[in-house]
Amino acid sequence: MQHRPLGRSGLSIAPLMLGGNVFGWSADETTSHKLLDAFVDAGFNAIDTADSYSRWVSGHTGGESETIIGHWLKKSGKRGKVVVATKVGNDMGQGRCLKKDYILKSADESLKRLQIETIDLYQSHFDDEVTPVEETLEAYATLIKAGKVRAIGASNLSPARLKASLDASGKHGLPRYETLQPLYNLHDRAGYERDYAPIAATEQLGVIPYYGLAAGFLTGKYKNKEEAAKSPTRGGKVKNYFDARGVAILEALADVAKAKSATSAQVALAWLMAQPTITAPIASATTLDQLHDILRAAKLMLSKEDMTTLDKASAY
Repeated sequence: MQHRPLGRSGLSIAPLMLGGNVFGWSADETTSHKLLDAFVDAGFNAIDTADSYSRWVSGHTGGESETIIGHWLKKSGKRGKVVVATKVGNDMGQGRCLKKDYILKSADESLKRLQIETIDLYQSHFDDEVTPVEETLEAYATLIKAGKVRAIGASNLSPARLKASLDASGKHGLPRYETLQPLYNLHDRAGYERDYAPIAATEQLGVIPYYGLAAGFLTGKYKNKEEAAKSPTRGGKVKNYFDARGVAILEALADVAKAKSATSAQVALAWLMAQPTITAPIASATTLDQLHDILRAAKLMLSKEDMTTLDKASAY
């Protein structure tokens, strides 16, 4: 399987990342380990998680996903086959924070939960917008020098703060964000394409968008807003996609999927993989059937006509 570079980091990954947000939430540890084994055994190699997963679940404090991945890495012996990406900066009880001391402490905690010596890709999850970008990058410099982190990336930073961070890296000789993890999918297009894609192209960033399937909306398994609202895990997000444009996108996905003998989820992910600035979309699965479905997207080739059909339906 052809790998794609993660910016200028020297790391490369298969064109789909496995989202670890469901581990310890809607997928228990046994199921999570089966999903991880199947993912890697199929030739894929990139896993995304965060220290805050799954803090939103009653009784959870964060770190549940990393802990499950850590148990799997130790049990499976597959550390050398995967690029492990995690994140720091989301609210873990103290508010969002990217101060140097906090990052250094959080990195050690993530390493302990993951049971590894080095985080391959360490990402700023959310920006606190108070801490100077130079301080955040200095923390990452310390971690890289200590061998605890290989490369760094950014997720929910504003375009201005992302650009300021990249400028500071060049000016002060600090580590550079090599990747960007934005919200981007066939429905959520405008923000990324207008504000971030030009930066990603100019700076040669590896882009690994989250919500590649729009929280499950683009799979087509929800037929209407009312049905989506019944989902205990995704309903609150999915129901908001059911506007006229969203329905048109689902219809276009179904048409292309039928013509390709594929599924809507495969087509939606293949559309993302075909975008010029995208390295690999992130998608999660809670069953092996779901996983095998999305993995087939990496082999699905969309024609120019297919892309036009999808682009027209999702135009903004």
